[in-house]
Amino acid sequence: MGLQMTDKQQNLVIPDDEYNRKLVDNVHPRDWVNPVPASRYHLVVIGAGTAGLVSAAGAAGLGAKVALIERQLMGGDCLNVGCVPSKGIIAAARAWHAARKAHDFGGPVTSDPGNFGAAMTRMRRIRADISPHDSAARFRDLGIDVFIGSGCFTSNNQIEVDGKQLSFRRAVIATGARASTPMIPGLENVTYLTNETIFTLTALPSRLGIIGAGPIGSEMSQAFARLGSCVSLFEMAEHVLPREDPDAAEIVQKSMEADGIDLQLATNVLRVEQNDTKISVHFERLGEIYEETFDQLLVTVGRTPNIENLGLEAAGVQYGPEGITINDRLQTTNSKVFACGDVASADKFTHVADAQARIVIKNALFFGRARSSLLVVPWCTHTSPEVAHVGLYEKDALDLGYKVDTLTVPFSEVDRALLEGEEAGFLRVHLKKGSDRILGATMVATHAGDMIGELCLAITAKVGLSKIAGTIHPYPTQAEVIKKAADKWQRTKLTPTVKQLFEFWFRIFS
Repeated sequence: MGLQMTDKQQNLVIPDDEYNRKLVDNVHPRDWVNPVPASRYHLVVIGAGTAGLVSAAGAAGLGAKVALIERQLMGGDCLNVGCVPSKGIIAAARAWHAARKAHDFGGPVTSDPGNFGAAMTRMRRIRADISPHDSAARFRDLGIDVFIGSGCFTSNNQIEVDGKQLSFRRAVIATGARASTPMIPGLENVTYLTNETIFTLTALPSRLGIIGAGPIGSEMSQAFARLGSCVSLFEMAEHVLPREDPDAAEIVQKSMEADGIDLQLATNVLRVEQNDTKISVHFERLGEIYEETFDQLLVTVGRTPNIENLGLEAAGVQYGPEGITINDRLQTTNSKVFACGDVASADKFTHVADAQARIVIKNALFFGRARSSLLVVPWCTHTSPEVAHVGLYEKDALDLGYKVDTLTVPFSEVDRALLEGEEAGFLRVHLKKGSDRILGATMVATHAGDMIGELCLAITAKVGLSKIAGTIHPYPTQAEVIKKAADKWQRTKLTPTVKQLFEFWFRIFS
């Protein structure tokens, strides 16, 4: 008997076209038949997003007997409603923007509005083409017992799925998170979008309201503005991307304003209403009350861990509003059960879920002592320009007792950035005072996410700026900004005393 999709699952994969059908055939196949459970598994994983897939594949690759349970779409948020579709739309928006800016480089002038439906179709096609990597069939072929259904603990060493009991030596909870619902009066009566549903659109909203100027809200507001929507962005903080340094956020903010986004900052949304197909947002700013009306409303205010209906009490696993309670080794209050990814992590990124899953494999199956607190965590917000960060901000470093030296190199000093018209931005590196040890770095640049990796490696491997200064970087590239920062640090060593020694040397040498 084939599996039926719930209404929620169906809503994530509309429209019903060839690409979404291919996606579903891979990540929630309707004709899937769950296997007969083994007598006991080395590892049972609940959730087939990034954390769950990496945990399952890694353990099975080492020879463990593994079961993997997923109730919705394999691939989780990243494939279906997160990284993959969002970056597909951002890529389209950047391409459209580049076409309009071509005249700045002597290129043709274009006023063509573009085809939003075609851009969304392209995204769905690429997502479907990526989906075999996360498919039920692939993980079955890796030797994993894949169960499509809801998993629920029935004891401290058993999980029930599809009416069958799975016994385990170790288990991993990797059920992820979902979009939070903010306490805005009237929101429960409004048909609004989240990151889980915005990628189902086939027609461009003429007017799009977005609540929340964090990474998702900022990325989507800029993308849809460049695709042709009239966008208003509402945020309680005084600038977009409140988590980032204010001067980094300011550069992104100016770019968003140049794209025509109506930024309603330091704003309190009082209530929302829906009349037929229109949605009204009532908000207060600087003591005045305003109202704006939209065709669609996107809400991007936080994430809520998926902890419901898992039988956590039966397993002796503690949890709270922030998710599953874990220690530094990702172990829950049940020593046999681990948790990783968005359901338990404060850093809700795909790459963190991947890294934590690798820790789980070591600690759950091999008595490892790997610690999640030792991870060097980078992240990137894919606005234009991008904001990428790794390690500590200056305030965090000071709070930890470090004395800090800070170096900043603007991209206006980087030849390749000037040639490409991408000089807005900077690299900022925080060092332990008096040394070349990198504590953290922030980069604002068109390709910041692609370039921050060198600094991630430097912090992880404890490589200081002196080594980077001695490393040849290709010219002309924007990544040369890192070498420039290292050279800038080298010049700080040329103190007055050192200069006097050099002067003495050259008098002798002459």
